[in-house]
Amino acid sequence: MHLFKTIFHHNYHTLNNTSTGPLVSLLKSRSVIRFSGSDTIKFLQGLLTNDVKKFSELPSKTASYVPAPNLPPVYVPPMYAAFLNPQGRFLYDLFLYRKPLGEERLDGSVSDSILLGKLGECGLLLAKVPIGAVLFTFFLLCRYRLRSKVEIDNVAEDFSCWQLFGGNLAEKSDGEEETEAASVGRVPAVDHSAMSSSHGNDVGWQWFKDPRVDCLGLRGVFPSKETPPLVEPGNETNELNYLLWRIENGVAEGSTEIPKGDAIPLEYNLEGLNAISFDKGCYVGQEFIARTHHRGVIRKRLLSLVFLDDSGKEVEQKVGPGSEVINTASGKKIGYVTTALGCRGLGVLRLEEAFKGSGSLTIQGQKGIKVEAIRPKWWPAKWFSEHQQNSAMA
Repeated sequence: MHLFKTIFHHNYHTLNNTSTGPLVSLLKSRSVIRFSGSDTIKFLQGLLTNDVKKFSELPSKTASYVPAPNLPPVYVPPMYAAFLNPQGRFLYDLFLYRKPLGEERLDGSVSDSILLGKLGECGLLLAKVPIGAVLFTFFLLCRYRLRSKVEIDNVAEDFSCWQLFGGNLAEKSDGEEETEAASVGRVPAVDHSAMSSSHGNDVGWQWFKDPRVDCLGLRGVFPSKETPPLVEPGNETNELNYLLWRIENGVAEGSTEIPKGDAIPLEYNLEGLNAISFDKGCYVGQEFIARTHHRGVIRKRLLSLVFLDDSGKEVEQKVGPGSEVINTASGKKIGYVTTALGCRGLGVLRLEEAFKGSGSLTIQGQKGIKVEAIRPKWWPAKWFSEHQQNSAMA
């Protein structure tokens, strides 16, 4: 296990080093809860930003994710979503997983219907939530459940959250990715030599592509007492390295990085991270999200940041969350830092000011520290046109 101090010796290029391969982290910042009951899908559909009803639909036979020998015959990819308050501000995010459906044990026996359930019957889902969101979720259930047949259990002792990332994992060709992924049971190919070591256990626990963007790698929930497939002593690393990887790719998660009760989800790019459905209908906070979306222009967005000195050298541990970013050319505050780690960070900045000129951004009250804003590579093309339109208007 890498020590905390080694995090600051990593950067995007070392984490993306193809010679060392991908890294894997146990996500101690995430806990696992279990929703169950016949009204689970309906209940969550009215609370979350994404279309949870997709979990009640059987996957298409033509879908790109088809069973491999070490993969249950029917499964649904995970989903990323968020809880909002009635004003449409962010509260918590979560990752939803549906367990494989009945008769899916890899040894051919019938699985426990209470644990796994069937579509339209048990409605069982596992959710990866921030550690601090467990009590909130219980409170939310009691507040909105009324007579709905929904139960929620804290299963943090039984399951753990893991992330596999870096090492050029997301940049492989389709053929290369399918061969490797099939060995962990998620795409159409057969790797018999890897089957015994990669499937994890006999009930289909597996790695999935991160439901947000491909560059984040693979994500999974696994029994706490077992070591997930592809986890080896040489590639397991501190969760802070995964945080650095997300910072480099411009992705925030959790209420520590996305301010609870204040953050506007579209400014934190949740639309581009596949967390929001604009077709599902009503949910708590939906009116504000729909109005903002259809207005057409998001003037501020979350960006990756690099902190530099006057000579252009990266500086570490000099900037903290909440620091104001100033455009020296105009003298205006254009945003603030939301997350900082070493010489990197995330910040919500006004787009028409963020890219006006090299060296024009500084930290309020800290002389000699400059800020470079970076547009993540995964951004949809339309966001670039929005930025250009904003610049022209400015």
